[in-house]
Amino acid sequence: MAASTVWRIEAGELPGVTVATAGQLLGELGILVEFRSPYIARSHLQRDAAHARCSVYVRRRLEASGWQVAQEVEVGSARSRGFIDILASHRESGIAMVIEIKTELVDLGEVQRTLGWYERESWAAARRLGWKQRGVVGVVALLASEVNEGAIQENRVLLQQWCPTRARQMNEWVSKPLSPRPTRSLALIDPASRRRRWLMPARVDGRRSPAPYADYADFMRRLARRRLR
Repeated sequence: MAASTVWRIEAGELPGVTVATAGQLLGELGILVEFRSPYIARSHLQRDAAHARCSVYVRRRLEASGWQVAQEVEVGSARSRGFIDILASHRESGIAMVIEIKTELVDLGEVQRTLGWYERESWAAARRLGWKQRGVVGVVALLASEVNEGAIQENRVLLQQWCPTRARQMNEWVSKPLSPRPTRSLALIDPASRRRRWLMPARVDGRRSPAPYADYADFMRRLARRRLR
């Protein structure tokens, strides 16, 4: 590659640089580029429209049930930093919920490690927020898609052990959280739904209707169409 071409790319003066050309340059610099799903999965400045829509939906539903809610709560230290998607607290009982929202269930092990860490860190986070925490419940909230239904089916034995409380029980408890604290929970969510029981059970838990979305891309397409109306 000519030195003049490299200079023009560095200066931002060469439009339409291909992925192959960029890969050549980055390879020479020893930089490995990994292309994944077209959204950022973990950032304190949330730029994934689907994740943001799910997060706002969960927050509004919890607040309507009387919970105090904080989003993207920073935890950890400079060496190991994370952001709890939703941290909610019930004032009367002092029970907190740590909700990990996933638009796609790609790596179950990563979700397990992350949620466990956030549950431990929630105590310090609650103190910073001025909340009195007496217990914590971890919740995995998945976008209600056929792809996620398939992932639940493939991992149903592990998920049943790790998240024994499911959507039907959680719907009752969220509305009346003074009853005994549930164990870790798994549920599906549809940000477009207005149902009172907004935490949806998976098909492995007895739901018969199909998921409202085929996959992440299908949700994004429908979201874009709703914005254009």
